[in-house]
Amino acid sequence: MKYRTLGKSGIKVSEIGFGAWTIGLDWWGKKIDDSEAIRMLKRAYDLGINFYETADMYGKGKSERLMAQAFKDMRNEVVYSTKWGYDMYTAEQVGHSELPQKHNSEFLQFALNQSLDRLQTDYVDVYSLHNPKMDAIRNNELFESLDSLVKKGTIKSHGAALGPAIGWKDEGLEAIEKRNITCLQTVYNILEQDPGRDFIRAAERHDVGIMVRVPDASGLLTGKVTADTKFDKNDHRSFRKQEFIAEAMQKIENMKPVATNKGWNITELAIKFILSQKQISVVLPTMISTEEIEMFAALSDGNYLNTSEAARVEQMYEKNFYVQPVAK
Repeated sequence: MKYRTLGKSGIKVSEIGFGAWTIGLDWWGKKIDDSEAIRMLKRAYDLGINFYETADMYGKGKSERLMAQAFKDMRNEVVYSTKWGYDMYTAEQVGHSELPQKHNSEFLQFALNQSLDRLQTDYVDVYSLHNPKMDAIRNNELFESLDSLVKKGTIKSHGAALGPAIGWKDEGLEAIEKRNITCLQTVYNILEQDPGRDFIRAAERHDVGIMVRVPDASGLLTGKVTADTKFDKNDHRSFRKQEFIAEAMQKIENMKPVATNKGWNITELAIKFILSQKQISVVLPTMISTEEIEMFAALSDGNYLNTSEAARVEQMYEKNFYVQPVAK
């Protein structure tokens, strides 16, 4: 496992992180019981993964509690990144519907105290706004409170995690350019490079680390999703339109020569393309088994695309990988 620095924070993080939402929710086609979740977390640690990313609302705190169980008495050996801003305490979530947000100073302190209790710790390494809208990004009092918590040591750094889908471009750029954030989390993969490319360029100027989610395009780049895949209504990937999937399969076919030339499969190309960019601090694949953890962890080996090879993939993206859009 290779390690990088998370933006200006100075925090050392593994290139592959553990996105712990899958152990708190059954939104990825599999319900993971507690004992299996703890085995997964411990296996990830054994493979060199030190970065564990979650949110208070994942299973109403379940994900955070499981992390605390898995890493009891190991607090200084792991990096905890969690998110806040959704009012899961007074509102009931129905399906995948979005909960009301409370990105304000008062709720910040309340939510942080709850997460600290669940994580059984007195500090959080990375504390991020969860899917913030522009009014939150422009809330001066809120960011003064976050900076104050950093000075106190209750949080080591703070960031913004964008969403849904690809994310809020304007909010992300303003957070990078005008707020003292350490990191920005966004969707970024070979098939969906924008607005990630804009974030990466801005992050380079302001020493902000990029955390990448959905690096495998919801399973398309691992072969787990094909044009024939039918998602259960509870599966978070059900938002993917059939036209997108069908077109993506053609793009992947046109990418295979690039992967083959490096002696890689498509999954290796997908992850190594991302890791070829120095401003990206950590990649967060969706992992629902120890086998997947082992597979993704092995891809952090320092053998990535060089500058010209990465540029070629970007050029292919700009040309839609030479694929005509699928008619709706």
